[in-house]
Amino acid sequence: MSIIKIHSSLRDYEVHLSSVSNYLQELTCLEHKAFLVDENVWQYHANGILKVLPRTEMLLFPALEEKKTLEGAQDIYEYILGRSAKRNLTLVTIGGGILQDVTGFAASTLYRGINWIFIPTTLLAQADSCIGGKTSLNYKGYKNLIGTFYPPMAVWIDPCFLGTLQTQDFFSGLGEVIKLHIMGGEPKIQQILQEYDLICNKDAITLKSAIQTSLEIKGSYITDDEFDRGKRNMLNYGHCFGHALESVSNFYIPHGQAVIVGMILANHIASKRRILTKERCQFFEEKLLMPSLKTQMKPGYFQSDAIIEAMKKDKKRTGSGLVLVMINESDEMIRVDDLEEYEVRDALEVTGKKVIHHEKTN
Repeated sequence: MSIIKIHSSLRDYEVHLSSVSNYLQELTCLEHKAFLVDENVWQYHANGILKVLPRTEMLLFPALEEKKTLEGAQDIYEYILGRSAKRNLTLVTIGGGILQDVTGFAASTLYRGINWIFIPTTLLAQADSCIGGKTSLNYKGYKNLIGTFYPPMAVWIDPCFLGTLQTQDFFSGLGEVIKLHIMGGEPKIQQILQEYDLICNKDAITLKSAIQTSLEIKGSYITDDEFDRGKRNMLNYGHCFGHALESVSNFYIPHGQAVIVGMILANHIASKRRILTKERCQFFEEKLLMPSLKTQMKPGYFQSDAIIEAMKKDKKRTGSGLVLVMINESDEMIRVDDLEEYEVRDALEVTGKKVIHHEKTN
């Protein structure tokens, strides 16, 4: 078993990468606990790894973007308020990023904070969102507008959950894995290129390695900027456009798939601004990004007025220009806040056609 230690000014915690299933048995022995489980995960694993969970101490929760709201958090409040334990309760979340966001928010705000343990079940959550301590809720069309910083007491990563992921969900997680490896520089880029086929075939050993590498790279960004005021902003590579695409598609496009398209768009603009060569832009696009797109894209998702309007709602936007994180020729991340609307329109026109054509031919 591998352990990654994450430092937080709120509380340090450990990420356990394990394929040993007795950790769940140990959690069921906690004196005051409640399990909140993704409905789909329960459906696949109720008679397998999750059969040890006490059904009377479990709430099944739908992993839907529309449940990542104040109303969704209230459902969790009601469930916990119905139990005798108060601040001494440990809430164990088993699911992906949506459940992490809403249950983490609920755990951070009820009784001013209760104990919380997270068991991520998607590749995206295991390789990316499980560390960093962010909780997020959507509000009136604004994605992740409401939230707190509240790290879990511990994270347990078990690759067995990845075997039942749908193709689109698996490749959504792969989008964040690719992003983090690109951010890790040339050695990590070459590593994921060599391991790409094995990862796509869900080879357990290679997946565990890719997840660990992704978390270590992300950890290097959050350690010195836990509250997202500087260096951590660079993790939004692919997200500035990605969040807008999610919103315009009414969340039809999964997060990690939107991030892939977001990276392609950001690279196009970086190339136009001559901080990334056309050859390097093409390299990323052909070797890693386009092959990982598994979601059908529609022309309406690239409607420039709607995308620009969504980008204006970016909570990290502080000036009059639009915000964008790009990569340069030295694999360094650059954040600009002077992105012009004409640049967005050009990128959407050129890249949108390529993405839609790619989906039609694959």
